[in-house]
Amino acid sequence: MPAVSHRGSGRRRTMSEINMVPFIDVMLVLLIIFMISAPLITTGLVDLPTVGKSKQRPEHVIEVVVGKDESVRVRLDGSDPQGVPLRSVATKVRELQQGNADTPVVISADKTVRYEAVVKVMDLLQKAGVLRVGLSVQSGA
Repeated sequence: MPAVSHRGSGRRRTMSEINMVPFIDVMLVLLIIFMISAPLITTGLVDLPTVGKSKQRPEHVIEVVVGKDESVRVRLDGSDPQGVPLRSVATKVRELQQGNADTPVVISADKTVRYEAVVKVMDLLQKAGVLRVGLSVQSGA
């Protein structure tokens, strides 16, 4: 009988599968780190900028007052407010500005008024071309 030689029979066959144990260990360590650090992260805090007081008060100020019932009133320089329907606020403001686009408009709203009502008034004024629109806030803490 002739001698049959098997080449490579002494070599070990390489494994072609991934060893998952180190991967699982790393994932568990990351999970523990995130579980510990998650409660320490502060969420939802907004640091708003502070506003300074104006050095000079404008000559004329138009104030748009949004009441608790979302009724809209307009007044010029602190005079008695006049009730105005929402759709005609912009025309009333333009009338009170008397062609002077630099006359500032301040929106004063009760703090219980929905945000959407104030935004509607601002949107109407912006569409009408009113340039200087601001919000009235209460100063102090």
